[in-house]
Amino acid sequence: MNRTTGTYAISTTLGESVRAFVPHSLPPTAPVLEPAVFADSNRQAELALARLAGVSGLVPSVDWLLYSAIRKEALLTSQIEGTQATLTDLFDEEAGFKVSNTDDVKEVTNYLCAFRWVQEQLRDSKGLPISVRLLCDAHRLLLDGARGAGKQPGELRRSQNWIGGTRPGNAVFVPPPPERVSESLAEMERFIHDTTTDLPPMIKVALIHAQFETIHPFLDGNGRIGRLLIAALFEHWELLSEPLMYLSGYLKRHQAEYYRRLSAIRTDGDWESWVTFFLKGVASAAGDAEKNIIEVASLVAADRKRLLQSSKAGPASYRLFEMLPMMPRFTIERARQQLDTSFPTATAAVKVLEDMGIVTEMTGQKKNRSYSYQAYVELLSR
Repeated sequence: MNRTTGTYAISTTLGESVRAFVPHSLPPTAPVLEPAVFADSNRQAELALARLAGVSGLVPSVDWLLYSAIRKEALLTSQIEGTQATLTDLFDEEAGFKVSNTDDVKEVTNYLCAFRWVQEQLRDSKGLPISVRLLCDAHRLLLDGARGAGKQPGELRRSQNWIGGTRPGNAVFVPPPPERVSESLAEMERFIHDTTTDLPPMIKVALIHAQFETIHPFLDGNGRIGRLLIAALFEHWELLSEPLMYLSGYLKRHQAEYYRRLSAIRTDGDWESWVTFFLKGVASAAGDAEKNIIEVASLVAADRKRLLQSSKAGPASYRLFEMLPMMPRFTIERARQQLDTSFPTATAAVKVLEDMGIVTEMTGQKKNRSYSYQAYVELLSR
């Protein structure tokens, strides 16, 4: 592939002069990207998304599917950046339990907050469209009070950054100089809203994610905002009616290849391999999410059936059970608040579920006991 995908500009940082890469605007040209090359991969990805949308209709509440899917994406996208938090940590934090790695959990919950905010903006007729401003506002939420809080949250970088290596001179990749960032992002935004291109939406998402990571417009959080942008574009082009897919799981499993494919765009002009890798990832991630929904729906349906057949279960234990997929770890006090009932009624409802083996008590204490819908937590954590 002898396509040139950008030019180099000399940038000075930390007293060193380096060649910083400035990407050409999208779509790729000389040669142009041929949609026919990806026809099969794109069709497979579209079919996988259609099956995922179909299977989500099998469960009584799409809300609890979203509850777990969005948390898995938040967790996995953060783990790509080295965060050590687990899904159990996230559930514990929401339940008000003590968690040891609070900094890591904060990064994940911040991503959740940014994700929800972006979704609200795109679904509100008066909200922000996909734009540089939207990404900056999401970035502010992502870094708020977390480890990158000193790295200009919500602002485009005003200094030269680099990826890999100990200093700019031995970096793996040097993104555009700061004075070229705003212009590169404006071109990317124009491409997002350009209706004249004949490229299928999913291929455009692949191009835009790679372009964003190449521009690397922030001092921190570029990977997470770039992957949040994927979810935002899926929403924008109505590729999936609800964000049930966690693509970061695939990208984390193939992390070395993910970075290698992005790098080959800049060094070899190889957009084709990246787009193919991305489309394969969508098909794989949609398939994983579909399988997980079927497993979770089967578990919940089997437990519900046992509960309905039990002579000891009453209205409070039924109601508590239906809350478990969105409250997998809890105390009796939290159950009491959610059920809006008395402490003895909540205690009795929890006891029914515990006696049936649906929930497990985790502390072994007589007081301040905490519970887990353990089979469900383990299924989601796989």
